Formats: sequence, structure tokens, C-alpha cells
Amino acid sequence: MAKLAVVLLNLGGPDNPEAVEPFLYNLFSDPAIIRLPQPLRWVIARLISRRRAPVARAIYAHLGGGSPLLPNTQAQAAALEALLQAEGSAAKVFIAMRYWHPFSAATAREVAAYGPDEILLLPLYPQYSTTTTESSIAAWEKAAAAAGLKAPTRAVCCYPAEAGFIAALAELTRAGMAEARQRQPEVAPLVIFTAHGLPVKIAESGDPYVERVDATCRALVTELGLEDADWELGFQSRVGPLAWVGPSTDELIVAAAEAKRPILLVPVAFVSEHSETLVELDIEYRKLAVEHGAGIYLRVPVVGTHPAFIAGLARSVAAARAGGHAVTAIGNRCPRTAGRCPLVLAANKGS
Repeated sequence: MAKLAVVLLNLGGPDNPEAVEPFLYNLFSDPAIIRLPQPLRWVIARLISRRRAPVARAIYAHLGGGSPLLPNTQAQAAALEALLQAEGSAAKVFIAMRYWHPFSAATAREVAAYGPDEILLLPLYPQYSTTTTESSIAAWEKAAAAAGLKAPTRAVCCYPAEAGFIAALAELTRAGMAEARQRQPEVAPLVIFTAHGLPVKIAESGDPYVERVDATCRALVTELGLEDADWELGFQSRVGPLAWVGPSTDELIVAAAEAKRPILLVPVAFVSEHSETLVELDIEYRKLAVEHGAGIYLRVPVVGTHPAFIAGLARSVAAARAGGHAVTAIGNRCPRTAGRCPLVLAANKGS
């Protein structure tokens, strides 16, 4: 039986207060994030990381000093590996983080020691972006070459509307909607789908992220049977002076709070709990909502190790292995205008 190595790609997060500044430096020195030539990018990354480190350490202090992203990802890896093996695959699941340990270089050496017959890269970013998926895959390819990995490698591009992902989100959202209606039955809650933001100039460069997030929301709206007046999509975590895609999640929260509507936040681009859900949504945005008169503010958990989500990841692995292509999108594909999508790039080259 062919030995399969599945590599989960994720962002990573600092595991202690001392790791915060180097984590930020790694983030802002990524050419996918700060799109400036060297050495200017290194200089800017150093300045930003030093300036933001005290604020970031205060954020992580709410979480015990470090991010829970790695243990959450480890739980997802264990659940996926158990399911793949139960389904008959000789599979081992590894983790490669982009900006903090375990980095791709260390994981590639572990994969080489395992000696797989094939490798499948599975991003824990449901919606493709050049700033996340593309960056993580590029880091893996460099690390794999250095480790001497020769096994055939495929990657899952994205899975914004994969059935298991949507089913898990829908079940969690229904529970939140039921709680909101129980607490205030006379007014329907406003469901605010929220995702990490993106600078406008990156979105306009052909990055398909915003369209992919919208695909997730549309699939969820259909699954939940929501009316147009009962949901919005917002983008959070803006930083720096650049224009970012909108509307912003905090603006939607303020408007709903002032209208006295129950608020239900649903993270659609995060599959693991971390600072942007546990602090930004649960603490900072909750405070904002209360200050503007919100009576009910609820936040749906991320999908984490929800059985439907893990089953969806396993199906994505099987589909990518069977597809025979270097990169596979699970479900609907990007429009041809999304010029930075790898599948669109390939199609345009062939046309």
C-alpha cells in the first residue's frame, strides 16, 4: 500500500511572549505580505514588528501568553490521520506552519524520514489567497527541495463550499441562531459572516480570496435558508494605512447594535481558534457592540475538529489524489478574472 504524507499548512502563532516579535518579523518579511523589494522589505518588517510587538503581546496575554493555533492544528491532524487510516489509507499527517514553529523546513525533514510514496499538501485556509495558500505552498516547495524530497506532490487549492465544511459551519450557526431567538424571539438575529481582510490592491491584482469567501457565505446562506436582510459579510483585522476590502466587521457590528438587532458572528475563514477569534471577536468586538447598545452578541465557534469538517478534509484528500493534477480545487472554481488563482493561471496559459 502506498504511503501517503498529508501536510497541513497553517499560519502558525507565537507560543510565548518572547516569540511575538520574531513571529511578526517573519510575517511582515514575507514578500506575499509586504510586496516591496529587498532590503527595503526587511527594514519595513523590522520596524513594523518592533512597533506592533507590545500591542500583540497584550493581545496574547489574554490567551496565556501565546497562540492556541498549534495545539488546535495538532488536534485536527490527529483526527484527520485517524479517519484516513480507518478508511484504509497508509497515511500520516504532518503540520507545517508559515511564520512560527514547526516551520516547513523541519517538517520536510520529518516527511523525508517517513519516506512517503506521495505527498498531499492540504491548507487549513478554506479560501485561496496569494497571502496565505500561495505563500505556504511556496515555502513548502523550497523546504522540500532542500530536504531532498522526490515523492510526487499534489496540493488542494481551496475548498470554500466543500460539503463537510459547510455542514459543520451550518450546524454551529443554527445553534447560535437558536440561542439568539430564544433570548430575543421578537427580532431575527443579524448573522454577520466574518473573515480576515485583505488590502484592496492585492484583491484587485487578481487574488481570488474575496470571491472565495463570498462562495462560502453563499453556500451557507443556501444551507441555512437565510433571507438577504438577515445576513452580512464583513472583513476584520485591518492594519496599516492601506485601503482594505469592506465592509468592515466592526462597522457592521456598530450598525446592528444601534438598530437593536441581536448579533451573531460566524467566522468563515478561520478553522482554528486563535487571537482573531478569541480576542478580536470575543473581547474587542463584544465591547464595541455593548458600547453601541447591543443586547445580544454571540459568536459561533470555528469548525475545529467537527466530524463533518474532518470528513470533508478526508474527502478533499481523496479527490486530490484521484484527480491527477498538481493542484486541485474542491467544489466550484474561481472565475477566469481571478488571475492569481493557480488553476486560472494554468487555464490561461493553455488558452
